[in-house]
Parts: sequence; structure tokens; C-alpha cells
Amino acid sequence: MPIVTFKDLIIDANDVSAMEGFWSRALHLDSEFFEDDGSAVLRGTRQSQTVWINLVPEAKAVKDRVHLDLCAESLDDFAGVPQVTEDGEFPWTTFTDPEGNEFCVFVGDRRPPGLKDVVVDSVDHRAIGAWWAEVWGGTLGEDDEYTYLDDIPGAPVESFDFVPVPEPKTVKNRIHWDVVLEPGASVDDLVAKGATVLAEPTEDEQWTVMADPEGNEFCVFEHR
Repeated sequence: MPIVTFKDLIIDANDVSAMEGFWSRALHLDSEFFEDDGSAVLRGTRQSQTVWINLVPEAKAVKDRVHLDLCAESLDDFAGVPQVTEDGEFPWTTFTDPEGNEFCVFVGDRRPPGLKDVVVDSVDHRAIGAWWAEVWGGTLGEDDEYTYLDDIPGAPVESFDFVPVPEPKTVKNRIHWDVVLEPGASVDDLVAKGATVLAEPTEDEQWTVMADPEGNEFCVFEHR
């Protein structure tokens, strides 16, 4: 039985204003900036489409271990954006946002322009995919190269894709996701499944920061 439900995505940023403008256009979401803490939020027509852009002091240091896949009608939508892969080199084209975060664009997908998938680098893609399927629900699948989790309740993406890489996680992810505990579930249930508590709730931050078995951070909110 699932323990949590998807809540929203979080992108760390050094320059929130620049990242807000870029990702609002790339994801086709409306944006709002908050002067009090320097954060911004992107919103769509559904609550699950919420993306927070949070101010952080540390700059990007290594390849992102979590990145976003997008759909677009044409690569012309990303004219002038730094491009990592050549046109036609892969079924997708990789670009970088204003702070160097990698993202991939698929053209001609059946989905409307905007967010398609969340991709997570993994040492053991089968194990971590199965872990999230157990705590989240959804439909677990696998091909020769990666594990995918479709039909995640409340998620605004086609799937979370867990792809194999040789290197372990070394720094905090610059993209993470928030979840809400299911009624009757607790943080202790996640710990019993193998998650780790990184930070307890405080008066100002009323959520628990946790890491999955491969160290990917996620924030847990109580059910309301």
C-alpha cells in the first residue's frame, strides 16, 4: 500500500529571477515571485503542476543526478539555449538552463509542450525504482536499459525514469520532489522501508527532509 502521494517539484537556484523566467517559458507555466524569501513558484491548471524555485547559496558543481525531460513542438522553442547534444544524435536533444542544469527535449511527442518525465541517475535502477513503486504506487516497468514508474498518483509527469550510471551520488540534488503522507502513514513508515531522516521539522519549515536508499532528497509533508 502506498505511503505517500506526489506533491510538487523543487528546483534549487542561485538566481531565482533568471530561473523563474526560463522555466516558466520552458514548462508553459505561470510564475509568481516572493520578495520575503526570494523564492518563486510556477503553477499550471492542476495543483500537481506546481514547481517551486528555491534560493540556495551553493552553485552547481557536478552533472545533475536528477533532470527533467520536456516535450516541445519544435527545437526552435529553445533557440539560443546552450545545447549539449547535436540535433538527431539521440531521440532527444540535451540543453542546459541558465545555471547549467541539464534537461532533455523531445519533439513531436503526443503530450502537449511542457514537462514530460523526471529522470533519476541510479546505481541500482531496478532496486530504487521498485522502492519508489512501493512507497508511491504506480506501474513499475523495465526495459534493457532503465526502470520506469508510470501512473504515479497525482504526478504531472508521464513517468519517473531511473537510469543506470556508474558513479554514486556525491552532492545534494538540485532538483527534488515533495510528497504528502497518506492518511495513517508516518515518517517512521518511510524509515522502516529504508529512507533516512536528514532534517526534522522546525517552526518555520514544517516538513521532514528525507533521503531515499540512494541518497536522493525528498521532503515529506503531513496529511491535512
